[in-house]
Amino acid sequence: MKTQELRELTPDELARRMDQFSQELFNLRLQSTLGKDKNAARVCEVRRTIARIKTVMAEKAEKGLRS
Repeated sequence: MKTQELRELTPDELARRMDQFSQELFNLRLQSTLGKDKNAARVCEVRRTIARIKTVMAEKAEKGLRS
């Protein structure tokens, strides 16, 4: 997901997406451990998306404190 798309989401939606991507990352790591890894690049992509979500959540929290 792109950062701009994430900024348009509500905090609840961000939390829901965070849970989804965290679960996907867990499943990808499990597949990698079991030797069924088909798309190693997806792990990197999911990790970056999680980092983007965390960044946007922090921005929204900081903006809420300033108001």
